[in-house]
Amino acid sequence: MAERVVIEARWDPILGDWVLVSNVREFRPWRPRGCPFCPGSPETGWGWRVLVIENAFPMLVPNPPTGPRSDFPFISVPGRGRCFVVVETPRHDVDDLSDLSASDLADVLETLQILFEELSKDPAIVYALWFRNKGEEVGVSLTHPHSQVYALPFIPNKVLREMRNCYRFWARSGRCLLCEVRDRELEAGERVVCRTRFFAAFVPFWAKWPFEIHVHPLRHLESLRYASREELEDLARCLRAVLQGLRRVFGKPMPYVAVLHEPPLRGSYPWFHTHLEIYGMYRVSGRLKYAGGSETGGGVFTYDSTPEVAAKMLRSALEVPDHGSEDKR
Repeated sequence: MAERVVIEARWDPILGDWVLVSNVREFRPWRPRGCPFCPGSPETGWGWRVLVIENAFPMLVPNPPTGPRSDFPFISVPGRGRCFVVVETPRHDVDDLSDLSASDLADVLETLQILFEELSKDPAIVYALWFRNKGEEVGVSLTHPHSQVYALPFIPNKVLREMRNCYRFWARSGRCLLCEVRDRELEAGERVVCRTRFFAAFVPFWAKWPFEIHVHPLRHLESLRYASREELEDLARCLRAVLQGLRRVFGKPMPYVAVLHEPPLRGSYPWFHTHLEIYGMYRVSGRLKYAGGSETGGGVFTYDSTPEVAAKMLRSALEVPDHGSEDKR
Protein backbone atom coordinates (compact mmCIF):
# COMPACT_ATOMS: atom_id res chain seq x y z
CA MET A 1 0.00 0.00 0.00
CA ALA A 2 1.39 3.42 -0.97
CA GLU A 3 2.07 5.80 1.88
CA ARG A 4 -0.41 8.67 2.02
CA VAL A 5 0.93 12.13 1.25
CA VAL A 6 1.45 14.22 4.36
CA ILE A 7 2.12 17.97 4.06
CA GLU A 8 1.36 19.76 7.32
CA ALA A 9 2.67 21.98 10.10
CA ARG A 10 2.80 20.38 13.54
CA TRP A 11 2.76 22.44 16.72
CA ASP A 12 5.30 21.81 19.47
CA PRO A 13 3.51 23.08 22.61
CA ILE A 14 6.62 22.66 24.76
CA LEU A 15 8.89 24.96 22.76
CA GLY A 16 6.13 26.91 21.02
CA ASP A 17 7.42 26.08 17.53
CA TRP A 18 5.86 25.01 14.26
CA VAL A 19 7.53 22.03 12.54
CA LEU A 20 6.97 21.52 8.81
CA VAL A 21 6.33 17.89 7.85
CA SER A 22 6.33 16.72 4.22
CA ASN A 23 6.97 13.14 3.21
CA VAL A 24 7.30 14.10 -0.47
CA ARG A 25 10.72 15.57 0.40
CA GLU A 26 12.26 12.12 0.80
CA PHE A 27 11.92 11.56 -2.97
CA ARG A 28 14.02 14.56 -4.05
CA PRO A 29 17.05 13.53 -6.14
CA TRP A 30 20.61 13.75 -4.80
CA ARG A 31 23.08 15.13 -7.34
CA PRO A 32 21.25 13.79 -10.44
CA ARG A 33 23.18 13.30 -13.67
CA GLY A 34 21.05 15.79 -15.62
CA CYS A 35 20.64 19.22 -13.97
CA PRO A 36 16.95 20.23 -13.71
CA PHE A 37 17.92 23.92 -13.33
CA CYS A 38 19.97 24.33 -16.49
CA PRO A 39 18.35 26.16 -19.44
CA GLY A 40 16.31 23.90 -21.69
CA SER A 41 15.24 21.45 -18.98
CA PRO A 42 11.51 20.69 -18.58
CA GLU A 43 11.40 22.89 -15.46
CA THR A 44 13.24 25.93 -16.83
CA GLY A 45 12.92 26.41 -20.58
CA TRP A 46 14.94 29.08 -22.35
CA GLY A 47 15.48 32.85 -22.41
CA TRP A 48 15.86 33.80 -18.74
CA ARG A 49 18.49 35.44 -16.52
CA VAL A 50 16.97 34.74 -13.10
CA LEU A 51 14.15 32.23 -12.78
CA VAL A 52 11.61 31.51 -10.03
CA ILE A 53 10.00 28.07 -10.19
CA GLU A 54 7.84 26.03 -7.84
CA ASN A 55 9.80 23.48 -5.84
CA ALA A 56 9.02 20.00 -7.20
CA PHE A 57 9.40 18.51 -3.70
CA PRO A 58 7.78 21.13 -1.47
CA MET A 59 7.30 21.49 2.27
CA LEU A 60 4.17 23.58 1.63
CA VAL A 61 1.55 23.60 -1.12
CA PRO A 62 -1.45 25.83 -1.92
CA ASN A 63 -3.91 22.96 -1.42
CA PRO A 64 -2.46 20.49 1.10
CA PRO A 65 -3.91 16.97 1.17
CA THR A 66 -4.01 16.62 4.97
CA GLY A 67 -6.55 18.20 7.28
CA PRO A 68 -6.11 19.76 10.73
CA ARG A 69 -5.74 17.83 13.97
CA SER A 70 -6.57 19.22 17.42
CA ASP A 71 -6.47 16.38 19.98
CA PHE A 72 -3.97 17.99 22.39
CA PRO A 73 -1.02 17.69 22.42
CA PHE A 74 -1.26 16.44 18.83
CA ILE A 75 -2.03 19.70 17.02
CA SER A 76 -1.43 20.24 13.32
CA VAL A 77 -2.69 22.37 10.47
CA PRO A 78 -2.50 21.77 6.72
CA GLY A 79 0.85 22.80 5.23
CA ARG A 80 -0.67 25.62 3.22
CA GLY A 81 1.85 27.87 1.51
CA ARG A 82 4.30 27.70 -1.36
CA CYS A 83 7.93 26.74 -1.88
CA PHE A 84 10.00 28.34 -4.62
CA VAL A 85 13.43 27.76 -6.09
CA VAL A 86 15.26 30.88 -7.27
CA VAL A 87 17.62 29.78 -10.05
CA GLU A 88 20.15 32.58 -9.83
CA THR A 89 21.89 32.24 -13.21
CA PRO A 90 21.63 30.10 -16.36
CA ARG A 91 25.32 29.18 -15.88
CA HIS A 92 25.91 25.80 -14.27
CA ASP A 93 29.66 26.45 -13.90
CA VAL A 94 29.21 29.32 -11.42
CA ASP A 95 30.30 28.17 -7.97
CA ASP A 96 28.67 30.84 -5.83
CA LEU A 97 26.81 34.15 -5.82
CA SER A 98 30.15 35.89 -5.42
CA ASP A 99 31.07 34.78 -8.96
CA LEU A 100 28.23 36.84 -10.42
CA SER A 101 28.76 40.49 -11.33
CA ALA A 102 27.22 43.04 -8.96
CA SER A 103 24.65 43.83 -11.64
CA ASP A 104 23.67 40.17 -12.08
CA LEU A 105 23.47 39.65 -8.31
CA ALA A 106 21.32 42.79 -8.04
CA ASP A 107 18.99 41.16 -10.60
CA VAL A 108 18.60 38.23 -8.19
CA LEU A 109 17.75 40.62 -5.36
CA GLU A 110 15.31 42.51 -7.58
CA THR A 111 13.64 39.19 -8.44
CA LEU A 112 13.12 38.63 -4.70
CA GLN A 113 11.57 42.08 -4.42
CA ILE A 114 9.04 41.21 -7.12
CA LEU A 115 8.27 37.81 -5.61
CA PHE A 116 7.77 39.25 -2.11
CA GLU A 117 5.44 41.89 -3.50
CA GLU A 118 3.36 39.25 -5.26
CA LEU A 119 3.20 37.09 -2.14
CA SER A 120 2.06 40.04 -0.02
CA LYS A 121 -1.23 39.98 -1.95
CA ASP A 122 -2.03 36.42 -0.88
CA PRO A 123 -3.95 36.45 2.44
CA ALA A 124 -2.91 32.85 3.16
CA ILE A 125 0.78 33.85 3.21
CA VAL A 126 2.14 35.67 6.25
CA TYR A 127 5.90 35.51 5.74
CA ALA A 128 8.44 35.00 2.94
CA LEU A 129 11.68 33.34 4.09
CA TRP A 130 14.58 33.48 1.62
CA PHE A 131 17.52 31.21 2.36
CA ARG A 132 20.55 29.83 0.57
CA ASN A 133 22.51 26.68 1.40
CA LYS A 134 26.07 26.37 0.08
CA GLY A 135 28.06 23.16 0.14
CA GLU A 136 27.48 19.44 0.40
CA GLU A 137 28.26 19.73 4.13
CA VAL A 138 24.93 21.49 4.68
CA GLY A 139 22.94 19.11 2.48
CA VAL A 140 22.88 20.82 -0.92
CA SER A 141 21.47 18.24 -3.33
CA LEU A 142 21.83 20.26 -6.58
CA THR A 143 24.96 22.23 -7.43
CA HIS A 144 23.47 24.66 -9.96
CA PRO A 145 23.43 28.08 -8.21
CA HIS A 146 20.06 28.49 -6.53
CA SER A 147 18.34 29.60 -3.37
CA GLN A 148 14.86 29.06 -1.98
CA VAL A 149 11.86 30.98 -0.69
CA TYR A 150 9.33 29.46 1.70
CA ALA A 151 6.02 31.34 1.64
CA LEU A 152 4.82 30.56 5.15
CA PRO A 153 1.47 30.84 6.94
CA PHE A 154 3.31 31.97 10.10
CA ILE A 155 6.33 34.04 11.17
CA PRO A 156 9.40 31.83 11.76
CA ASN A 157 10.13 31.59 15.48
CA LYS A 158 13.65 33.04 15.28
CA VAL A 159 12.40 36.11 13.41
CA LEU A 160 9.45 36.39 15.81
CA ARG A 161 11.83 36.43 18.79
CA GLU A 162 13.88 39.15 17.08
CA MET A 163 10.77 41.22 16.41
CA ARG A 164 9.53 40.90 19.99
CA ASN A 165 12.86 42.03 21.45
CA CYS A 166 13.10 44.84 18.91
CA TYR A 167 9.60 46.00 19.81
CA ARG A 168 10.40 46.01 23.55
CA PHE A 169 13.53 48.11 22.91
CA TRP A 170 11.61 50.48 20.64
CA ALA A 171 8.80 50.87 23.20
CA ARG A 172 11.39 51.89 25.85
CA SER A 173 13.71 54.02 23.76
CA GLY A 174 11.90 54.95 20.55
CA ARG A 175 14.83 53.54 18.59
CA CYS A 176 15.29 50.46 16.40
CA LEU A 177 17.39 47.85 18.24
CA LEU A 178 18.90 46.62 14.97
CA CYS A 179 20.00 50.17 14.09
CA GLU A 180 21.50 50.52 17.57
CA VAL A 181 23.47 47.26 17.25
CA ARG A 182 24.70 48.19 13.77
CA ASP A 183 25.84 51.64 14.90
CA ARG A 184 27.62 50.31 17.98
CA GLU A 185 29.39 47.63 15.92
CA LEU A 186 30.53 50.27 13.43
CA GLU A 187 31.74 52.45 16.30
CA ALA A 188 33.65 49.57 17.90
CA GLY A 189 35.12 48.56 14.54
CA GLU A 190 36.90 45.38 15.61
CA ARG A 191 34.21 43.05 14.25
CA VAL A 192 33.39 45.06 11.11
CA VAL A 193 34.14 43.08 7.96
CA CYS A 194 33.04 45.36 5.15
CA ARG A 195 31.31 48.70 4.70
CA THR A 196 29.95 50.01 1.43
CA ARG A 197 27.92 53.10 0.60
CA PHE A 198 24.59 51.74 1.86
CA PHE A 199 25.43 48.55 3.80
CA ALA A 200 27.71 47.21 6.51
CA ALA A 201 28.77 43.64 7.30
CA PHE A 202 30.06 42.57 10.70
CA VAL A 203 30.59 39.51 12.87
CA PRO A 204 28.20 40.13 15.79
CA PHE A 205 29.58 40.31 19.34
CA TRP A 206 27.42 37.26 20.22
CA ALA A 207 28.09 35.25 17.05
CA LYS A 208 27.10 31.60 17.35
CA TRP A 209 28.65 30.21 14.15
CA PRO A 210 32.42 30.56 13.58
CA PHE A 211 32.14 32.92 10.60
CA GLU A 212 28.69 34.35 11.26
CA ILE A 213 28.23 37.62 9.39
CA HIS A 214 25.30 40.02 9.60
CA VAL A 215 24.68 42.47 6.76
CA HIS A 216 22.62 45.55 7.66
CA PRO A 217 21.49 48.59 5.71
CA LEU A 218 22.99 51.87 6.89
CA ARG A 219 19.55 53.46 6.87
CA HIS A 220 16.45 52.06 8.52
CA LEU A 221 15.30 50.02 5.52
CA GLU A 222 12.28 48.13 6.79
CA SER A 223 12.08 45.65 3.92
CA LEU A 224 14.14 44.64 0.91
CA ARG A 225 11.03 45.50 -1.10
CA TYR A 226 11.70 49.20 -0.44
CA ALA A 227 15.33 49.23 -1.60
CA SER A 228 16.22 51.23 -4.70
CA ARG A 229 18.11 49.69 -7.60
CA GLU A 230 21.16 51.67 -6.48
CA GLU A 231 20.89 50.11 -3.03
CA LEU A 232 20.44 46.63 -4.48
CA GLU A 233 23.61 46.99 -6.53
CA ASP A 234 25.49 48.22 -3.46
CA LEU A 235 24.17 45.30 -1.40
CA ALA A 236 25.35 43.01 -4.20
CA ARG A 237 28.85 44.49 -3.99
CA CYS A 238 28.88 44.02 -0.22
CA LEU A 239 27.71 40.41 -0.50
CA ARG A 240 30.22 39.59 -3.22
CA ALA A 241 33.06 40.93 -1.06
CA VAL A 242 31.94 38.98 2.00
CA LEU A 243 31.34 35.70 0.17
CA GLN A 244 34.63 35.97 -1.71
CA GLY A 245 36.33 36.56 1.63
CA LEU A 246 34.73 33.41 3.04
CA ARG A 247 36.14 31.43 0.12
CA ARG A 248 39.62 32.97 0.41
CA VAL A 249 40.08 32.75 4.17
CA PHE A 250 40.99 29.04 3.98
CA GLY A 251 41.77 28.82 0.28
CA LYS A 252 38.73 26.62 -0.33
CA PRO A 253 34.94 27.07 -0.55
CA MET A 254 33.26 27.74 2.79
CA PRO A 255 30.00 25.88 3.43
CA TYR A 256 27.43 28.37 4.65
CA VAL A 257 23.77 29.11 5.16
CA ALA A 258 22.44 32.59 4.30
CA VAL A 259 19.01 33.76 5.47
CA LEU A 260 17.18 37.04 4.90
CA HIS A 261 15.26 38.28 7.93
CA GLU A 262 12.40 40.39 6.66
CA PRO A 263 9.34 41.76 8.46
CA PRO A 264 6.00 40.03 7.72
CA LEU A 265 4.57 40.67 4.28
CA ARG A 266 1.84 43.01 5.49
CA GLY A 267 1.79 45.75 8.11
CA SER A 268 4.19 48.43 9.32
CA TYR A 269 7.12 47.63 11.61
CA PRO A 270 9.11 50.78 12.47
CA TRP A 271 11.02 48.87 15.17
CA PHE A 272 12.49 46.30 12.75
CA HIS A 273 14.55 46.38 9.58
CA THR A 274 15.62 43.87 6.95
CA HIS A 275 19.01 42.22 7.38
CA LEU A 276 20.91 39.23 6.09
CA GLU A 277 22.56 36.61 8.29
CA ILE A 278 25.30 34.33 6.92
CA TYR A 279 26.52 31.36 8.94
CA GLY A 280 29.98 30.25 7.79
CA MET A 281 30.53 26.69 8.98
CA TYR A 282 34.32 26.31 9.27
CA ARG A 283 35.96 26.99 12.61
CA VAL A 284 38.93 29.37 12.67
CA SER A 285 41.10 26.21 12.64
CA GLY A 286 39.54 25.22 9.29
CA ARG A 287 37.60 22.28 10.72
CA LEU A 288 33.85 21.98 10.26
CA LYS A 289 31.63 23.26 13.06
CA TYR A 290 28.80 20.92 14.06
CA ALA A 291 25.79 21.81 16.15
CA GLY A 292 26.45 19.23 18.85
CA GLY A 293 24.93 18.35 22.20
CA SER A 294 25.03 21.79 23.79
CA GLU A 295 23.69 23.50 20.67
CA THR A 296 21.16 20.90 19.49
CA GLY A 297 20.08 19.58 22.86
CA GLY A 298 20.35 22.69 25.00
CA GLY A 299 20.15 25.56 22.52
CA VAL A 300 23.42 26.92 23.97
CA PHE A 301 25.98 27.67 21.27
CA THR A 302 29.68 27.43 21.99
CA TYR A 303 32.40 29.43 20.24
CA ASP A 304 35.88 27.91 20.23
CA SER A 305 37.72 31.12 19.32
CA THR A 306 36.37 34.70 19.40
CA PRO A 307 34.27 36.67 16.91
CA GLU A 308 37.04 39.29 16.87
CA VAL A 309 39.58 36.77 15.55
CA ALA A 310 37.14 35.55 12.88
CA ALA A 311 36.43 39.13 11.77
CA LYS A 312 40.16 39.88 11.53
CA MET A 313 40.78 36.75 9.45
CA LEU A 314 37.91 37.63 7.14
CA ARG A 315 38.98 41.27 6.73
CA SER A 316 42.45 40.12 5.70
CA ALA A 317 40.90 37.95 2.97
CA LEU A 318 38.62 40.68 1.65
CA GLU A 319 38.90 42.87 -1.40
CA VAL A 320 37.11 46.09 -0.46
CA PRO A 321 34.43 46.77 -3.09
CA ASP A 322 34.52 50.03 -5.00
CA HIS A 323 31.00 51.36 -5.07
CA GLY A 324 31.92 53.82 -7.76
CA SER A 325 32.50 51.25 -10.47
CA GLU A 326 30.76 48.19 -11.80
CA ASP A 327 32.60 44.88 -11.68
CA LYS A 328 31.95 42.51 -14.55
CA ARG A 329 32.95 38.91 -15.07
